[in-house]
Amino acid sequence: MMAWLRHQKHALGAALGRLRAQWLGTLLTALAMGVAISLPAGLYLALDNLARVAGELPAQPEISVFLDAGASAAQKQAIAARLKQPDIAKAHFVPKDRALEALVAAQGLTDIAAGLPDNPLPDAWIVQPESTTHDDLVRVADELGKLPGVAETHLDSVWAERLQAALDAGRTLVWLLAALFAVALVAISGNAIRAQVLARRDEIQVSRLIGATDRYIRRPFLYLGALQGLFGGLAALGVLGAAGALLHGPIDRLASLYGSGFQLAPPGGAEIVAVLSLTTLFGWVGAWLAVTRALRQVESAR
Repeated sequence: MMAWLRHQKHALGAALGRLRAQWLGTLLTALAMGVAISLPAGLYLALDNLARVAGELPAQPEISVFLDAGASAAQKQAIAARLKQPDIAKAHFVPKDRALEALVAAQGLTDIAAGLPDNPLPDAWIVQPESTTHDDLVRVADELGKLPGVAETHLDSVWAERLQAALDAGRTLVWLLAALFAVALVAISGNAIRAQVLARRDEIQVSRLIGATDRYIRRPFLYLGALQGLFGGLAALGVLGAAGALLHGPIDRLASLYGSGFQLAPPGGAEIVAVLSLTTLFGWVGAWLAVTRALRQVESAR
């Protein structure tokens, strides 16, 4: 066990020495990897922030049922009876006077409301159906809209459903981009390591002559690829941090125009660990593929 640890320590030290000796190439490789991984990571964070906005919407879809101004008492009673059926989870009545007061308080329209001869808003019911599937919501809204005394119905969750569908499509796009850029990271790391292996062709051949195994020769390069991947992940986090700092002010101004306290959420601990772990893994995989192929070329050239 101690011998294995000494070998690992020696390989890690050799990898760090090569990084220091070629710091400029290491920096450029890390930046290339960081820029590559920052695109899918940035899209993931953007979708996560949009999902937080969508999460602030009511969890239960609602149907607004607006009554006709000339609806009779019998029609209103029939509507109330229909809303007590099993397919309705909850329903509450909103008189037009209360609706006008809420609108005036929310929008600051006191002067305008004072000049109105009559209340232009209708009485309404806010209905939460038992089923939340799209087909059932549309069916209930259509049935309520056909009742005598109902002027109009409005399904309040339509735009939220569209937003959720867009988020689902966006998440699929993120995973596709992540897979493509993972291949790019492996290629970037592999090319960098392969160049170093071929540059040390003579050293590797001498090491084999004195009994070094492929595993022993490969180990420092694997550490080198993993370290390059780690630095690439740090570069990606730096790119995301810079982008977040640049967008912080404009996003705050946009949210204030809509009366929202929304703020961009930075990457959490889990996201940071995931980025660093994946880039390190991709760097290691790229190094393993490159070193294995390069060692075969060195062997065939003997």
